[in-house]
Amino acid sequence: MSDLKARQFKPLYYLMGDEPYYIDKISDWIAENVLQPEERDFNQTILFGSDVNASQIADAARRYPMMAEYQVVIVKEAQNIKNVEPLEKYLKNPMPSTILVMCHKNGKIDGRKTAYVKAVREAGVLFESQKLKERDLPPFIESYLTARNASIDPKSTQIIADSIGSDLSRLTSELDKVLLSLPEQDRRVTPQVVEDQIGVSKDFNGYELRDALVHRNIYKANQIIKYFDDNPKAGSIYAFLPLIFSYFQNLMIAYYCPQKGSQEALAQWLDFKSPWPAREYMTGMRNYSGMKVMQILSKIREIDAKSKGLDNPNTPPGELMKELIFFTLH
Repeated sequence: MSDLKARQFKPLYYLMGDEPYYIDKISDWIAENVLQPEERDFNQTILFGSDVNASQIADAARRYPMMAEYQVVIVKEAQNIKNVEPLEKYLKNPMPSTILVMCHKNGKIDGRKTAYVKAVREAGVLFESQKLKERDLPPFIESYLTARNASIDPKSTQIIADSIGSDLSRLTSELDKVLLSLPEQDRRVTPQVVEDQIGVSKDFNGYELRDALVHRNIYKANQIIKYFDDNPKAGSIYAFLPLIFSYFQNLMIAYYCPQKGSQEALAQWLDFKSPWPAREYMTGMRNYSGMKVMQILSKIREIDAKSKGLDNPNTPPGELMKELIFFTLH
C-alpha cells in the first residue's frame, strides 16, 4: 500500500488467500486511485475469471491506454481461470503501461504450475491474504479504531472479537457502525456502546463467560449459561466451545513457560502482541492444575462430538453446555 500510494506501480498484482478483506482493500484502492475519474471509461476494465479465458485477459492487458498514463485491468474470481499458459506468456513480457490485478479468493495459486508461479513473481507482486488468528483480532480492532481517532478498552475489544470472530469484512462493518455512533467530544468505545450498537450484552457474552471460568466464579458462570439457555438467539454452544477450548489450550501451553511468573515472558511465550492478556492465564494457573486442564480439554472434545450428534441421541445443546461448565468448575 505504501508503494501504491507513492504511485510506484507494478505491471501485476496477484492477490490470493483465504481472507478476502485485504484482497478487496488493495484492488479497490487501485480501482479508485490509479486513474482519474474521467480516464476510467476507456482505461479501466473489470473482468470475471468465470466469464473470460486467459487469452482474453492477456489481450486486454496488451492494449495501450487512451489519453492516460496507465490502463487498469482487474480480474475478479481469478481462481476460475483454467488454462493459464497465455497469461504466463504475457507475464514474461508485460506491458509497462498496464496494471493487471488478479483477485484469487479462498485459495492460493496452484504451486504445481511452477512456470506460472515464477512468471507471476517476476512480473510484479504476489500477495497472500491470510486469515487472522484469534490472538491477532484484539490488536486489529485497536489499530482500526485508533487510525480513526477512537479508543477502546480491553474488555470491549475482547467482547467484539469473541462475538464477531475473524470475518474481517463483517468485523470492520460493525466497527464502522460503532464509529458512526460516537460523538465528536467522546470517541471512547465502552461495553455499553458495544451493547447498544452491536447488540452484544455487556454482562452476558463470551468474554464474561470466559472470565467467570478463569476466576472459577460458579455463580456468574451459571448466570450466563442460564441467560443463553433462555435466549438461544444471543449465543450457543457452537460459539462458546471454540472460545473455551482456545483459553484452556493456551493455559496448557502456559504451564510450559520457563518464566510463567512473569507477565511479559508469558505473553511472549503465548505469542501475544501485548502483555495484558497474559494476566488471565496467570490467574488460570492459580485456579486450575495442569491435570485438571488436560481433563477439561478432553471434556471439551467429548462435548463437541456430542453437540454434532456423536453418541448423543437427544441431549440438547443447552444441557451439554451446562455439563461442560459444571465439569470445568468442580
